[in-house]
Amino acid sequence: MAFEWDRAKETENAGKHGVDFSTVPAAFDDPRRLILPDASHSGNEKRFYCIGHDGAGILTVRFTLRAGNIRVIGAGY
Repeated sequence: MAFEWDRAKETENAGKHGVDFSTVPAAFDDPRRLILPDASHSGNEKRFYCIGHDGAGILTVRFTLRAGNIRVIGAGY
């Protein structure tokens, strides 16, 4: 599965949480990762959390699935 995100959102996330989205795939590759529903933010589309180690720490990624891709919404340690 491919990853996609909005570049402006990535810049905003890096300023807010110190994480750019290039680290996100490592959290998904963590064999001990957890994928959980994000019921409080799911509206027209289902949203999820991926919690996994990216090599630097435990990263929580907020994402949705769009057209077969993982669409990153936000990420933080």
